[in-house]
Amino acid sequence: MSAKTILLRTVGVFAACVMLAASGGLAWAAAGDYSSRDLVPVGVKVAGVDLGGLSPTEVREAVERTVVEPLLASTSVRAGDSVFEIDPSDFLHADVDQAVSDAFEPNRTSTIAERVYRQLLEESVNVEVEPLVVVNADALAKRVAGMAVAVDLAAVDATVTLEAGSVVIGPSSEGRSLDQTASVGIIAEALLSGETAIELPVHPVAPEVAEEDLGRWIVVRRASRTLELWEDTRLDRTYRVAVGAQGYATPRGEWRIALKRYLPTWGNPGSAWAADMPKTIPPGPNNPLGTRALNLDAPGIRIHGTSNINSIGTAASHGCVRMLQANIEELYDLVEVGTPVFVVER
Repeated sequence: MSAKTILLRTVGVFAACVMLAASGGLAWAAAGDYSSRDLVPVGVKVAGVDLGGLSPTEVREAVERTVVEPLLASTSVRAGDSVFEIDPSDFLHADVDQAVSDAFEPNRTSTIAERVYRQLLEESVNVEVEPLVVVNADALAKRVAGMAVAVDLAAVDATVTLEAGSVVIGPSSEGRSLDQTASVGIIAEALLSGETAIELPVHPVAPEVAEEDLGRWIVVRRASRTLELWEDTRLDRTYRVAVGAQGYATPRGEWRIALKRYLPTWGNPGSAWAADMPKTIPPGPNNPLGTRALNLDAPGIRIHGTSNINSIGTAASHGCVRMLQANIEELYDLVEVGTPVFVVER
């Protein structure tokens, strides 16, 4: 406030006091002030609307009409392909009582002389009332969590499984996730500004195992006497093998390589067919396991080399899968412990 304005105001107040005194007007002034101090002085505004001359009840109505009601329109919230309708009144609270009190603050903080001066000169107080509107963050977070239940979709990993006796490659698919923390903030800001259309962030969720992450896996086909090595979803190479003879069939199912054995020692399993064989046979040309063996977690079953090349392509073993020495040595270097092995009929 400039010095000139202060001087004029002081003179004005003094003049008002002189007028009061000259008219013997204390009683007159008190009566006039009493009738007007329960009315908002001219120049008090809310949302650009002048509240001057209004009573407390009228101020409340004006605040609700100009500030609160525009914020309560039904709001559309889109999250990906999902659309939700929310009622802002479930989350917003406006302190109307404080706004009404603020509108009368100029009357409470001024002297009777200042109030009389304003009346006489019809001076405006130039005060803007800003009602406090807050968002119930906890309630909004619960609403957003409910939206997430409808929006979120778990990613699907690529798989290789055995279904009805056949190997099936299950494709991966991307999931999605509603960013709940960001969404609460976005909705809160939009509600406070009166927006009625809101877009929420939905993020893609990549699968942990995509098709290119499947790695190597093996398929043994009993009918065709073949062993296939797959790389992710691509057939990498195929070997001719021998499988279990009648009564000693290579067990169908999903297995894994449990142990890799370099120059393995053969151990007598104690079966009837091995009754005349020694307890062990060390590495060498007479070893039934050849130069390499891959033990499966199927009891007693191995993928191993053989010197009996005439058995390859037949059902000749006691359950194991026989390979040519060069082939098992190649396969041995290509696979690790844990590699899946699917034994199927065809």
